[in-house]
Parts: sequence; C-alpha cells; structure tokens
Amino acid sequence: MTDFAAARARMVDVQIARRGIRDAAVLDAMRTVPRERFVPKALAEFAYEDTPLPIGAEQTISQPFIVAAMIEAAEIGRQDRVLEVGAGSGYAAAVLGQVANQVFAVERHAQLGTAAAARIEALGYDSVRIESGDGSGGLPAEAPFDAILVSAGGPDVPHALKQQLAVGGHLIVPAGEPGDQKLCKVTRITEDSFEEQNLGAVTFVPLIGAHGWPEDGSRSASNHTPGASRKQTLPEMIAEAAEPLPAFDDPAFGRLFDRFADRRVLLLGEASHGTSEFYQARAAITRHLVEHHGFTIVAVEADWPDAATVDRFVRHREPRPGAETPFQRFPTWMWRNTDVQALIRWMHAHNADRPMHDRAGFYGLDIYNMSGSIGAVLDYLDRIDPEAGAAARERYGCLTPWQKNPATYGRAALSRGYAECERAVIEQCQALLQKQLDYAAEDGDDFLDAAQNARLVASAERYYRIMYYGGAESWNLRDTHMFETLRHLLDAKGPDAKAIVWAHNSHIGDARATDMGQVRDELNIGQLCREEWGDAVASIGFGTHSGTVAAATDWDGDMEVKRVNPSRRDSYERLCHDSGTERFLLDLAPGRHEALRRALAEPRLERFIGVIYRPDTERWSHYSDAVLPEQFDAYVWFDTTRAVTPLGPEHHRGMPETYPFGE
Repeated sequence: MTDFAAARARMVDVQIARRGIRDAAVLDAMRTVPRERFVPKALAEFAYEDTPLPIGAEQTISQPFIVAAMIEAAEIGRQDRVLEVGAGSGYAAAVLGQVANQVFAVERHAQLGTAAAARIEALGYDSVRIESGDGSGGLPAEAPFDAILVSAGGPDVPHALKQQLAVGGHLIVPAGEPGDQKLCKVTRITEDSFEEQNLGAVTFVPLIGAHGWPEDGSRSASNHTPGASRKQTLPEMIAEAAEPLPAFDDPAFGRLFDRFADRRVLLLGEASHGTSEFYQARAAITRHLVEHHGFTIVAVEADWPDAATVDRFVRHREPRPGAETPFQRFPTWMWRNTDVQALIRWMHAHNADRPMHDRAGFYGLDIYNMSGSIGAVLDYLDRIDPEAGAAARERYGCLTPWQKNPATYGRAALSRGYAECERAVIEQCQALLQKQLDYAAEDGDDFLDAAQNARLVASAERYYRIMYYGGAESWNLRDTHMFETLRHLLDAKGPDAKAIVWAHNSHIGDARATDMGQVRDELNIGQLCREEWGDAVASIGFGTHSGTVAAATDWDGDMEVKRVNPSRRDSYERLCHDSGTERFLLDLAPGRHEALRRALAEPRLERFIGVIYRPDTERWSHYSDAVLPEQFDAYVWFDTTRAVTPLGPEHHRGMPETYPFGE
C-alpha cells in the first residue's frame, strides 16, 4: 500500500525544492495538500510523480513543479485574494488556499467544476470557492485580485484579466501559439501601466473562451491584432531545417551522416526496442561508416556472451564449443529480428577478405547474461590454464544456484551474507586480469572475451543485489558497466579505433538534459561518453509519431504487435509530426539552426517505449521531460513506423551451422 505522506514529502524535497522553489509557504502547502485525492483512483499511485495526469474531459492536473513555480512567481501573501482560471481537479486551488486568504477558481467544464467543488468541500478547504463558467474573462464581480493564475494557454495575455489585477498584483499566464508558448508574469504598476516578464517556455492545454481560443482552435477575434506580422511556428522552423531522408538502400542515406565520420564514438538511439525503421536506419548508417570511414566496433545494448557468439560468425572466427544459441531470453525480438539478421549477414560478407585487425566486430555492452558469462570464463580457463579454471569454479560456486534466474539472487542477498560472493567474483576478475600478458599472447580476442565476461559477472552480482533496493543505483550501475565495456573495447582495439553504439534513446541521449538526471539522479552512456571524450562523441536520437511496435505488456510476457498512440500535442514528437515532413535528419549541433535550437531549448515531453508498451497509461509510463538539443547532436524522424519482424524457423533454412541464429 502506498505511503502517500512519505511520497508527498519526497516529492517536495526532490522534485520541487531541489529544482529551485524557495518560498516556505508554497513548500508547506505542497506538503499539506493530498494530491492523490485529486486524481482518479486508478492513478493514485502516480500522484507524486512530477508529471501531469488525466482527470477527464481531455484535461490534466498540472505537474507539481509547475503548480509550485506559478504560485511562487505570483508572490502571494497570506492576506491576498487570488483568482485561478482553469480549476480542473481543484488541486492548484487547494494549494493556493493554504497560501492566500481567499481563492476563487473557475472551470469551464461543468462536470470537472462540480467534482472539484465537492472535493474541496469534503477536504474542508473553506477559503476556496470553485465555480463553473468561462474563466478567460475572469470574475469581474469579485475583482480586483492580488494575484491571478491561469492554468491554460491563450494566444495572448487576456486584456480582461489584466484589468482585474489590483495595483501591485501579479498575473501568471501561458501565452502564444501552440508549440511556442511562454509563461508570462504581468505586474500592474499603476492603473494604466503594466510590466511583463517572460518566465520561460511551457506547454499547457488551450485556454478556451471569449478571451482565449475558440473551440475550433482558431485565434479569438477579441485577441487578434490585424496586420501584425506572423511569427514562424516551431513546426515550420523544423520543416525548414529538416534534411529529407532517402531510401535506406540509397547510398545518399549513409552520406548524410558523413558529418559524424570523424568522431571516435557515434551513439545511435531508438525511441522503442521494436520499431523496424529505427533498426534499418541504424544499419544503413553503420554500413556506410564501417565501409567508408574505418569504424570497426559495433557495440549494442545486448548481453556480451550472446553478442560474442554473433561476433565469431561476423569476423569468421571458430564458434565456441558448447555456446548457447544467442538471444533466447526475453525480449528475444530485440536482437532476433530480420533487420539485425540482414546487418549481420552484411558484416560477415564485408569482413570476408579483410585481415583480422580490419574486420568490424559485433559486441554486447549489457549486463544480464550472468550464466553465459560464467560459462565463457570457465571454458576459456579450462583451455588455457586448467588450474586457474578449477579456482574459478570454486569462486563462482556461490552464484551457481542463481545462474539461470539471477534476479532471485538480489532477493536472497537481502537475507544472507553476500560479501562472500561479491569478494569471490571480484577476486576472479582480478586474477584473470593479472595474467593478461600471458593469456593475451595466446589469443588477444579470446582474452578480451574472457576478461569482459569476468567483469560482467562482477557487475551483474552487484546489479542483481542492489536492484531490490530500487532507486537510481541499479540503473547507474548498469549504464556505467556498459560505458566501461565500451571503453575497454576502444582500449583493446587501439588509439585509432572508432565505435558505433546502438542503444535506446534513454541510454544514449545525455541524461543531464532529461528528468533522469535532473530529477532522478540517473546517469547514462551518453552523459559518460561526453564527459570522457567530449567533442569526439556524437549522439543521434530517433523518434516517431504513430504506427505499430513489437512490445510486451509485462516483463517476460509474449511479444505483441501493438498500435502506437499518436504523439501528444505537448511533445517534441508532435512538433515533428506537425512539420509535415515524413522522414528527416535534424542537425542540432551548435552553430546550425540556432534560432530553432533556442526555440527547442526548453523542456518538453518526449516519448520512451522500451520492451514494455502500455498505451492506456502512456502519458505517465512512457513520456518524460527532456531538452532535445542538449540531449542529442541530431535527431532522426520517421512519422509512421512499423514493428520489427521477429525471426522464426523459416528464416534459418539453408544457413550454415555456424550461423548464430540457427536453430
């Protein structure tokens, strides 16, 4: 059962105070008002996430930080009278009631207004009154107000609301065209003069009414200035900067990415783990850079031992005896699909006539396959140093009961002394690395494989142990392990080695430009690579508006082909969709399209679909705030996409036994 009081306190400390809200009265009010009472019961567990939530009538309850920021900006005193336009669920009005003397709130949707009023009465907030009606014109009968807060965005700052401010009062209101809103702070200096301040870019639902937008979305006549020059919209700016993408098999596709050919690391993302266009695009970029620009490392968000089996096929090396068929664990479709198969076949053919040191390899960065890694280490030591192999078996013995289902190890570690296993796996990793020169003389590739498997076991032991505590630590351990694996690969291949990384947008986009880093204290590969290699790194994100995706409903569930909801109107994806360009590359590098970069440089929603996709809860389970031009160096867009095709037996007929996907 959720401890709402504890969640509320953490929300204020982490999501509000830590992000700069200092007004003690506002912080106390946010700690007091039970937000879970203002959202549908089915969403109560999400009440203290820093995110809007649906409340019906296509409206949302604002994210807590925005509520706090707007109230703080209004500089409300304990004796002040306040008007809120757009009461919604009544939550912001309830918070205002803890700060001000008297609060009037207006909601245009009668069913929401009635429910909010009943909720306010049930909670005993006697200083708050909620009415139903068109709030865009204010509440003249109760004016003047010391502060007015508007929870919806109109085309301009409504003149009627400015006139209802007391001298010295503040109006906080979003204004601007859809996709290009700013939060305005208007202060009434005298009866006839006002001062306006821009508090930054925001995204709010439309302010519908006589002094806002009509129901059809056109500009209201009462706010229209005839003859005024029209400012270019964000979708129009994107369309102007977009570089259309040719077909995947057109050589011109790959050449568009020559601008990144001098980087040591190129990070290629994806907005989901089951979208064919993302795989095909990354494969086309990879083929071009491998063939023409000397990239020899293809490192993917997959387990090291599984990818190592593929790598032996790709680089024409003998298969490891007894190796399992790779990528048999959930989610199998992520790497066992026709798009990956085509890339692997191409790499195999590309490497055929090249010396070993020039062959492009296929490597896994991830942490999960503990069993496969232990088996690879033992197999290697049995061949090259049987005595060391016997010692390794003893050290890994404490992990044996959990090798097939290592997630259970974390549960067991909570109630038993895990120090023994931790010490053993670290000692094994150290022992292997201490003999590096002797072992590497036999076969450098085999040693790299064994050493990385040993590192994986050590990292996995810690990962599965701490995952039961939750929080950022397990995520940070996993991404740090993937980054360090990439660094080991580059070190092993020499100072001129260059790598292409395939991973989800959440891994390769700089975490510091998203809620991951700003709210949840999480880091990722993209951030670590930029910190390590600076301008020698480029990160390319990928996105889509709608289509289908291969995903499951629950972890370890069956793959389904699911329909992707059209992107939200307050998201980066909707801006790209509204550009009217079906598929494009958007260069976000400094010095390119600076006006667009500035316009995009305020937080907006971005969609993240992993191996799990739940369309019914998409807003709070698959969207997060991000700053696109700080997150990525470029962005690749496909407006409509389709699910990957998983490999079945029909795709393997006639393939050699050494082929890694053979059945």
